[in-house]
This record gives sequence, structure tokens and C-alpha cells, in this order.
Amino acid sequence: MSMPIPPTKVLVLGIDAANPTLLQHWAEDGTLPNLRSLIARGVVGKTRSIEGFFIGSTWPSFYTGVTPARHGFHYLVQLKPGTYDFYRPAAVGIVRCDPFWSRLSQAGRRVAVLDVPLICVDRSINGIQVVEWGGHDAVYRFEAWPSHVAETIRSRFGEHPLGPSCDGVRRTPDDYQVFTDALVRGVRTRADLTRHFLRQGGWDFFMQVFTESHCVGHQCWHLHDVTHPAHDPTFVAATGDPLRRVYTAIDTAIGEVLAEAGDALVVVLVPHGMSYWYGAQFLLREILFRLGVAHPPAAAPARGDLLSTASARAKWIWRRLPSSIREGLAPLRERLGSPAGRGEGLPTIGVDLDLSRCFPLNNGLAVGGIRLNLIGREPKGVLEP
Repeated sequence: MSMPIPPTKVLVLGIDAANPTLLQHWAEDGTLPNLRSLIARGVVGKTRSIEGFFIGSTWPSFYTGVTPARHGFHYLVQLKPGTYDFYRPAAVGIVRCDPFWSRLSQAGRRVAVLDVPLICVDRSINGIQVVEWGGHDAVYRFEAWPSHVAETIRSRFGEHPLGPSCDGVRRTPDDYQVFTDALVRGVRTRADLTRHFLRQGGWDFFMQVFTESHCVGHQCWHLHDVTHPAHDPTFVAATGDPLRRVYTAIDTAIGEVLAEAGDALVVVLVPHGMSYWYGAQFLLREILFRLGVAHPPAAAPARGDLLSTASARAKWIWRRLPSSIREGLAPLRERLGSPAGRGEGLPTIGVDLDLSRCFPLNNGLAVGGIRLNLIGREPKGVLEP
């Protein structure tokens, strides 16, 4: 007689970069019935992102329990301490601290961690881990541990319908329909994948993150937000609201996963939101020049500047290719290498370091930072601490 499979104890479902106001509104009006039910039966609290930093640092802060000051990650490209050189934190493991489930694993608890953004595979985990099956911030490519988990996913569920990247510009209404359909299929497949591993039972901690909400937010916010400068009612009449479709698909998926969860303690997490982006941090360098606190370099652009410019132009061209061409070239682009391991295209400081009291430093895609050129900390420091 076979023994019954122990139930899952804690189930965490993440909705990556979803707008909390939309979730609340659509839960209240019945568009998201499963979230509405969870809100009615459970305890609800607001989450806050890490102020002043790249929103991607939110996930590492969640899973380590500390701020970027300790775990060390605030952007996909950062300044190497003690130098003026940039590097990609993903190439050295993203963070300096262990995720909390490592402690659970070391204590003999059985854990499953699926598609949590911005983390690499831990081969010492007591359970399973899946990285970037359709992840938005794809810095490592799809990988899983143990290796047979990756084989199972490929054979039973295949690749994510969207492919390696969701970026694109100048989409037609038909392109947006194809894009949204792929995201919805991805949500449904992710739900099936989650249920497959959840049924194995005996999990002390099980976590899955739906990343499709992140992609649809970046690419389709202007189709949802009637106040957005790019909002075109005639265009939207053909596309509908992609955010509503994807959020609804995620809500349905949550209901299906909960049906397999038994009496597990359930946590639904929305760590950071989504909205319009009206950033102007690209003006910061010129502002510092005009204030006289930073000075432009006198020499010709360094090789790093040229590589950075070439990389930016290549990305500009890629994003303007028709969707059909990008989809055809995506496998080749993916084989050329993961962003985590590539060194090309890294930026340079772009100021005269012998004269500049400070220099601009990106804290994130929409957040500019200013780093003081301190004596004793920077190689060519100007300011006394």
C-alpha cells in the first residue's frame, strides 16, 4: 500500500511588475475572481519597492531580506568598487547574500523555487529550481536543477511561447494580438508546469512567479492608459486591452494552482508595480557639465564608448525590425551568448576624471544617480571625504 503524498505547506505565487491599483480594481469588479476570493478570505498588505533604485533590485531584496547596500545589486550594469570600470553582476551571481530558501534547504526542508527573477541556479538546493522559463529579465537563459527537471520541462511543456525577448517597437495591431496571445499561452503553460511539480507533493516551501505581467506592462501600457501620449483609441479598438487579458489569464492560473495546493498557506506577492515611464535621466550628464561640477573628456572616445555606442545602435535596429523577422532571428541571437556573460557594450564614465567632482551613474532604467569622485575611494578622486 502506497503512502499518501504529504501536502505542500507554504505556497508563494508572485505576479511580477503588476500594477496593484489595477489588481485591486479588477478584483473588486469581478474581473479577477480568484484574487477577489483571496482578498476576502485573507490578510492584505501593501508592498514597497526599494526607493531610488532600479526596480529589479526589489526581487533580490525580497529573497535575501536585505537592501542593495548589503546584497550588492541595484542595476544590471554596475560600477566595480575601487575602479571606474563597469561590470555585469549577473556574471558573478547577482547578489552577495543567500536567498532565504537556502536556509530552509540547509535545514532539511524540501523546496521548489520556480522562475523567481534575477537569481541563478543553486545546485545545492534540497528540491528543485527553475530559472527564466520565459523570464522578463533574462540574464541567465532557461536552466533548471536537477538537470532532469529541465529535460522534463522541455519535453512536456516546451519553450515559452514568447521566445527569448518581449521587446519590440512599431508593432501593428496584428503584432500586438500575436504578442498578447503568446503571453496568455505562456501563462497557461506556466500554470500547467506549476501544477505538475506541485502534484509531486511533500514541499515545505513552493514558489512560482508569473513574469508575463512584466512583459505586457512594458510593451502595452500605452494601450491600457488613456492618458498616455501614445494612446490611440482607433488602434486600441483593434487590440483591446492586453493588460486586462494577461492579468485575467494569471488570475485563472492562480485558481488552477490553488486547486492543487490543498490546505497550504498561500501568499500572493506583487513586489513592485508598473506604470508609464517618462524618464529624463539621460539629461543628467549634460546638467552636471553645465553646472560645472563635471567636465567632458578631452580625448577621443575610448574603445568602450565605441562599443557601447555600437551596442546601443544594434539594439535600436533590432527593436525596429518587424516582429516576424525578430522571431525568425531570435534563436540565432540567443545562441550568440547570454547577457550575463558578455562583456561587450559596457558603458564608460564619460567625464574627465581629473577635473570632475562627480559623475552620473545609473541606478536603474528610470533612475539617475550621482557618484561623488572621492579621494581615497575613487582612483582619481577630487573631493575630500
